Amino acid sequence: MDFKETFSEFYSKVKNSIADGTFAKLTLAKTIGNTDLMNIYVRPIVDEDVLKLELKFKFQKEEIIEIRTIEETFDRLLEFINNPFLSAILFTTAFDLTYKLNKKRAVSMIEQFPSFGNANEVLLEFLANK
Repeated sequence: MDFKETFSEFYSKVKNSIADGTFAKLTLAKTIGNTDLMNIYVRPIVDEDVLKLELKFKFQKEEIIEIRTIEETFDRLLEFINNPFLSAILFTTAFDLTYKLNKKRAVSMIEQFPSFGNANEVLLEFLANK
C-alpha cells in the first residue's frame, strides 16, 4: 500500500505549523516488532542562515543525526512509514496531530488538544529575525 498521499496530507500540516510558528516537535514512534530503530525525532535548526530540520534517529545503542531541508525531510520520513513506524505525532501549540496505521494498515489522523504551550525556540527566533 502506498502511504505517500496520506502522509503528504499529514506533512502539509507539519509545514504549515513551521510556517506559522506553532511547531513544537515531530516524533515517529510505535514500531512493528522489536526493531533496532526505536524513534525518529524532528526539530528545526538553523544551518547557514537557512531553516532546516534535524532528524535524530534513536537506535537501541546509538543515535544518528541528519540535517535536511524541510522538503527533503518528507521523502526521508516517508521511507519509515509502515516500516518500521506505525505512527507519527505532530506537536504544535494549536493542536497535536497523530498519523496512525492500524493492523490492517488503514490510516487515521486524529487531532487532539495541544501538549505544548510554546513553539520550538529555534523556530520562533528564526521567524522573528526574518
